[in-house]
Amino acid sequence: MAPDDIPLSHRRANDTPGRGSGRRRWVAGIVVLAWGALMIVPPLYLVANRTAWLASLEAPATQENWEEFRSAMRAESGAEGPVGPVLRKVPKSAEPPIRVWLRDYLPLAITAWVVLGGTLGGFLGMMIVGASGDSDLKKDRLHDGG
Repeated sequence: MAPDDIPLSHRRANDTPGRGSGRRRWVAGIVVLAWGALMIVPPLYLVANRTAWLASLEAPATQENWEEFRSAMRAESGAEGPVGPVLRKVPKSAEPPIRVWLRDYLPLAITAWVVLGGTLGGFLGMMIVGASGDSDLKKDRLHDGG
């Protein structure tokens, strides 16, 4: 019997092109939900907690810790005495970097997260979905008996 004479199975005859297997659709749904959550939840968390973090970073103790750190770096850079074991670079900012970042660069950080993380996550998701189902070649070989 020629391979063209073998009748298609009921499941195979009802498949529409481009629909994929049931398992692949489930995996695709899970991947899309996970990718969407990873695109939305971290930026929302950052925006929601930004004011509280900025308030805690404006405390005098935080500024004092930053000044102590800068003076320690000045001492190790050779600017105020003998050089320590490693030549350090003194931070130029009068404020802690995390405070400047949260105050001035939040839109840039969210944009970078969405563009870079979205692209990487999107391609990773496509790879996972592509690897989750049987290829058409495998299905054809199973139905052809070879």
